[in-house]
This record gives sequence, C-alpha cells and structure tokens, in this order.
Amino acid sequence: MSLTSFRRLTLPLIAGVGLAASPFVAAEEPLKFGIISTESSQNQAPLWDPFLAELSEALDREVEPFFATDYAAVIQAMRFDQIDLAWYGNKSAMEAVDRAGGEIFAQTVAANGAPGYWSLMITHQDSELESVEDVLSNASELIFGNGDPNSTSGFLVPGYYVFAQNGVDAATAFKRTLNSSHETNALSVANGQVDVATFNTESMERLEEVHPEKAEQLKVIWQSPLIPSDPLVWRENLTDELKGELRDFFYAYGETEAQQAILEPLQWSGFAPSTNDQLLPIRQLELFKQRAQIENDDSLSPEAREAALVELDARLDELNERLEALQASEQGGTTAQAS
Repeated sequence: MSLTSFRRLTLPLIAGVGLAASPFVAAEEPLKFGIISTESSQNQAPLWDPFLAELSEALDREVEPFFATDYAAVIQAMRFDQIDLAWYGNKSAMEAVDRAGGEIFAQTVAANGAPGYWSLMITHQDSELESVEDVLSNASELIFGNGDPNSTSGFLVPGYYVFAQNGVDAATAFKRTLNSSHETNALSVANGQVDVATFNTESMERLEEVHPEKAEQLKVIWQSPLIPSDPLVWRENLTDELKGELRDFFYAYGETEAQQAILEPLQWSGFAPSTNDQLLPIRQLELFKQRAQIENDDSLSPEAREAALVELDARLDELNERLEALQASEQGGTTAQAS
C-alpha cells in the first residue's frame, strides 16, 4: 500500500466550510472533523455537510469540518488538538497514529461493495504512453503529476510498485514533477497540462459523475494491488464517553434509506469497526519501499547499506509476525462463527 519527511506546517486559518449553523446550543466546544483534501474544499463541503449535520444532531453538539490544502495540515491539526477526529487515507492515518496521537476506530464501507480501492496511473486518451515501461523509458521528457506525499494511492503505493521496484526516483526522473490532489492530477492530464499522473478508482468514479467529459479523456495504464478502505481516526485522548457516542453513531449509520442517500455522494454505504492493525500492510509497504530505495542508493558504502537493510529486515520480520497472528485470529473467529 510514503514515510516522506514529515513537514511542520503553519496550519491555515480555515473555518468550517458550508456547514449550516447547528440548531443545538450545547455547553461543549464544537466537535472538529478533519477532511483530507482529495479535491477542493468547495467541492467537498456539499458532500460532507449533510453527514456532519446528522452527526451533530446525534451528539446534540455542533460539528465543524476542517478543510486544508494538503493532507499534512489535517495531520498537524490532530497533533495540536485542533481537530477531534478525521477521515484519512491509510498513509495519512499512519502518520496521524504515529505522530499526532491518533487512533483508528472505524473503516469506511464502499457503496459498490468493494473491499477497498486501487491506485492508478493515468495518461491522456490520445497519449502514446501505454504502460509503466513506456513512462519510465521516456520519463526525462514527461511532466508527472504525483500525489500528496501523505496519500496512500497517490504517492505511497505507486511510489513502491511503479518506482522503487524499478529503481527509479520519481522526484528526479521526470522533466518536471508536481504534487497535487487526486482531482487536480486527473484534470491536469485531461487538459494536457501533465503527461502522466497518479489517481485511484474511487476518485475515477467521482470524476465520472461530476466531470464525465474529463473522465472520457483519461486512459488507465496501471492498476495497483488492493488498498484497504479508508480509516476514521479520533484523538486517543478523547473522553471515553465521547468515544462511546462516536462508536454508536458510526457503527449504526447507514441502516436507513435516508442515511444511505446521505452517504451515497461520499461513495460509502456505512462504517465498520477497525483498529490500528489495519495499518500493518501499509507499514510493510512503506518498509519495502525504503528497502528498495536503499538497495539502489549508490551513495551508500557496502557496510552502511548492509546495516540499513539488516535493520529494515528485522522490522519487516516483526510486522510479518504481527500480521500473521492477526490473520490467524481473524480466521479463528470466522471458523467459530461458522460452527
């Protein structure tokens, strides 16, 4: 499924966008809900407003959305207790858990029934590029639209499968590399401003709805292995009472037709319980990516390379053991249910 250097950002002064004033006057401070920037906040706000209004009603407490221009700002907002919970991708959730006191408590359930989603590499329909091999062999002549450095499908997954496995540094291989949201990448390719870019299947479905003429201009030349569905993360230091209220709301939401209608624009049908263990495959992928980069780093001495690889292999072995134990536990639970 990118540990890039984690940037310290000055958080933008962004007020809640588009959410109508809550009719509830409660003693508590508003609950702040972070939303990663897969597209512009102007586009995201109308999709989220009805859902956050439902959450506000259920909690009898005002809920304010927090939009920012990149993923890092939403992670930093959680780190400094400026948001209480957030919708992240797996990579940004890993950063929030490791660096911002976050904890996964739920996972989105796709409306189409898919167990997750897939990262894509896209070009223009008229492009002569037909494969990853074409892209890499012509990289020095191409403008590349990479994803946000904290994006799972836009950065981490293609960073490993497309670039690290082929010994290529995406930051230097291309004529020019830009980091943008999924929406910006897709529109830039469709408009001929970028030659090739990262994208994902969920965003493609969204683009087909809101800009079908742009979606028709895109050609998929690579698709990744499955990525787990997006997690929801709260601050670990929230009160047990509030955590209980949030569990009750999210785990039951989506049971009625009215709730399904509210979730439909978000491309979800509900939420399932989850934990930080959801990140184990993502952690593996990040270490695999680091390992491939070290193996191809000619600036390292043989001794330094070997020492770094030994350390990474030990961490990978530990993750493998944890993942195997988790899978065995899940299989045991499934068997017990069946019997």
